[in-house]
Amino acid sequence: MPRVVALLLAAGRGRRFGSDKRLARLPDGRGLLAASAERALQVFAEVHVLLRDEDDAQALGLPAACRIIRCSDADQGMGHSLAAGIRALAVQDADAIAVLLGDMPWVAADSLWQLCQQAAAERIVYPLHDGQRGHPVLFGRAFWPALQTLTGDEGARALLQSQAAACQGVALADPGVLRDVDRPQALLND
Repeated sequence: MPRVVALLLAAGRGRRFGSDKRLARLPDGRGLLAASAERALQVFAEVHVLLRDEDDAQALGLPAACRIIRCSDADQGMGHSLAAGIRALAVQDADAIAVLLGDMPWVAADSLWQLCQQAAAERIVYPLHDGQRGHPVLFGRAFWPALQTLTGDEGARALLQSQAAACQGVALADPGVLRDVDRPQALLND
């Protein structure tokens, strides 16, 4: 099995939500970010959570097993945040980094396992559900240098487009790979 470490992105402001969505409660009472981290810990031996400098991991309900990475320029966009996280993890002895979003707690553990099985240093792996590309995206080691240079708010979209031959979609019967929380109403459909 390829060695994959998880990077859970949670440094954004989530302005469309209207408040700090990372603390929003799911119907079962768990915090949104905490639930996303707990799911990642079910699959990955190492889960690194990217937070803003001022964030309190304990107040966010993050499990103690999570390792924290700080991003001082997170307000400059997802590209900056992703680059900071990849730079911090570039020393890892891993084949790939799974980039997960902190507002997607419904991705099934089995889906994460299936994606990890397809990971490789020269490959970018992502889930497909009903023909739509979802999250997380697993970036092989060969793509880490390019990820470290990202800026702005686009994230890795341009990298995925320019490296289409290295991309591998994995069809999954898991709608959780498409389901994130942008607005409070999204929490009600658990």
